[in-house]
Amino acid sequence: MDIWMALIQMLNGIQYGLLLFLVASGLTLIFGIMGIINLAHGAFYMLGAYLAWWLAGITGSLGAAVLLSLPLAAGIGYAIEVLLVRALYKRDHLDQVLLTYGLILIFNEAQRVFWGNDVHGVAAPAMLDWSVKLTDTLSYPVYRLALSGVCGVLAVAMYLVISKTRFGMWVRAGASNRDMVAALGIDVKLLFGLVFAVGAALAGLAGAISTPISSVAPGMGDNVLILCFVVVVIGGVGSVKGAFLGAMLIGLADTFGKVFVPDFASFTVYGVMAAVLLWKPKGLFS
Repeated sequence: MDIWMALIQMLNGIQYGLLLFLVASGLTLIFGIMGIINLAHGAFYMLGAYLAWWLAGITGSLGAAVLLSLPLAAGIGYAIEVLLVRALYKRDHLDQVLLTYGLILIFNEAQRVFWGNDVHGVAAPAMLDWSVKLTDTLSYPVYRLALSGVCGVLAVAMYLVISKTRFGMWVRAGASNRDMVAALGIDVKLLFGLVFAVGAALAGLAGAISTPISSVAPGMGDNVLILCFVVVVIGGVGSVKGAFLGAMLIGLADTFGKVFVPDFASFTVYGVMAAVLLWKPKGLFS
């Protein structure tokens, strides 16, 4: 492998890692702060992708489709938290697993009813539908670079919101002691509803912006969900900083694993997880 091919794979790994972070950050907020094992989180990734494909067909613009899909994904997430998840905070984790697994089945069936079983593709915006020439035979798509940039900006914005704003302070306090937060007069139910909605919106956004580089297909959120749980475990439950580092490790391991050991590519991901847990059993930033 020459240096240019290695650079392309490195960029692909970073882009995939940043995309995983968008999904995993919402999952780590829901899992680490609210104590909810949300197996349906990957379904919001699929929902965002299908909404982007559907709305792009209506509006003729992927950018407009992404912007319209965000409030829809957040609204559906908030409704699910209020109507279903809110009753499970003091219940056993098994109840949470059963409910959210049921939501996976409902989402998948609803997708088939509304959009069918066909596989779809979405064209990249015209202004980003070109490539940077690296050598006489190699080039790199500008859309992937733009995708990495958007995800990077969102990662920084999320860090600033969590660490520097009053809302972030409430979120961190709710993760430490929700009863004390309620005693201080903060509406914990509303706070948790917003956290769940933000997590759903982040997953939906990741699905929406990934449509030009991956197919829109039934069940596309299942594999992403498994990788996101790996990211959360590696980074440490409830740590957004850990989710970022874990996502980058998994993105690079998955990309280079498919290049060097394609028959054992999935093993590289779980090998990284096993190595991290042997070193730090509670994750990098527990």
